[in-house]
Amino acid sequence: MSVANKIFNNDWQEILENEVNQEYFQKLLKDVEGEYEKYTCYPPKSQIFNAFCLTPYKKTKVLILGQDPYHNPNQAMGLAFSVSKGIDLPPSLVNIFKELETDLKIPFPNSGDLSNWANSGVLLLNAILSVRKNQPLSHSELGWQRFTDRVIQILNEKSEPMVFVLWGAYARSKSKFITNKKHFVIENVHPSPLSAYRGFLGSRPFSKINAFLKLSGQQMIDFNL
Repeated sequence: MSVANKIFNNDWQEILENEVNQEYFQKLLKDVEGEYEKYTCYPPKSQIFNAFCLTPYKKTKVLILGQDPYHNPNQAMGLAFSVSKGIDLPPSLVNIFKELETDLKIPFPNSGDLSNWANSGVLLLNAILSVRKNQPLSHSELGWQRFTDRVIQILNEKSEPMVFVLWGAYARSKSKFITNKKHFVIENVHPSPLSAYRGFLGSRPFSKINAFLKLSGQQMIDFNL
């Protein structure tokens, strides 16, 4: 993960060029490299920037923000809330799928792989892009948030109207970066079992996303998996 290498395979490379060449980001990459050498970390190193690789800047119409990757084996794949095919669904994702079924009448998916959403223009971004095995928030001090905060600010500057989805107190704390009035912000409790019944279930975020995109003359997201 040398900073000299091309990190992104699309327009994010140019959009984020100034950021990735900064000293803090170069140190961040070295520190992350060291973590992966010393400890078992997730997602696989090749998937750390998966969200950016699957959803180019130009194609991004929706941001769903998570906190940090799943920390159990084989779960994290570089997309917030998503797990690879064949992996048991984490509780938060179960609740997301319950709401998807209620909201859009989409049958409960068999797989937790959200790559189709990413390919449709949903940037599934975690604020922290890596984690040690079984240690949630273990990489919270490495500097990822400075980078992902900047990503949110760059998306806020987009001329096309976007939807920002902030579930839970941590994600909602980032609303301060979304100042452009043309965007639509959906804030709610987290879909985890601890809070989902306090307002997430029944909130119909998916139909709200598509209603806004339709109103602003954009193609709606295909939430089928």
